[in-house]
Amino acid sequence: MARYARDHADFTPTLSQTKEELVDMVYRPVRLFFDNCEYTTAIDINPAYIKPSGMTMRLMKATNEYGGGTATYYETNSKCLEIVMEMLQMMREDCEKLAAGSLHELMRAWEISHRIWTVESHLRHIQFRKETRYPGFYYQSDYPGVDDENWFCFLNSKYDPKAGTWDIFKKDYIKIFPD
Repeated sequence: MARYARDHADFTPTLSQTKEELVDMVYRPVRLFFDNCEYTTAIDINPAYIKPSGMTMRLMKATNEYGGGTATYYETNSKCLEIVMEMLQMMREDCEKLAAGSLHELMRAWEISHRIWTVESHLRHIQFRKETRYPGFYYQSDYPGVDDENWFCFLNSKYDPKAGTWDIFKKDYIKIFPD
C-alpha cells in the first residue's frame, strides 16, 4: 500500500456525489426520525422507521439461526445459507428506514448497514467452501468432511456495486513458518 501511495502521489480521488448529496445520505436517518417520531407514543415502535437496535436484533437472529450460529450449534447447510442471503437482502432494503434520534444512534445506523455487508461477505465465503471446519468454526452439513487439502488457501472476495455481483476466489497459502 505504501508503494502504491508513493508511486501514485498525484492521484486525486473523485466522488460521484456532490457534498450536499453525501450530507443528505449520511443524515437521512436523523431526518427520518425527527419527521416521524411524534406519530406514536413509544419512540422505538413506529411504522415509518426502524431503530438500529431492532435491525441489530434481526441480523443476529437471522445469522444465528441460518448462518451457523449458536442456535444451530454452529451447523449450517446450503439451503440455510440461501435463506439467510434472502434475509440479508430484505434487511438491506429495510436499512432505508433506519432512523436515529441521536448522534450515537446515527453511528449505530451506519454500523448496522456496514455490518450487513460484512456478514454477507463472510457467509458467501462459507458458501464457496465445500468443507466443514471442525472444531469450533462451523459445520457445513452438506459437506461434513474436513478437507485440509482444499482448506489451506485464502479466500478473497470483491463486490461490484455497478453489476451487483460478488466474485469469490482462492489465493495460495504460502507457509512461512515450519510446524
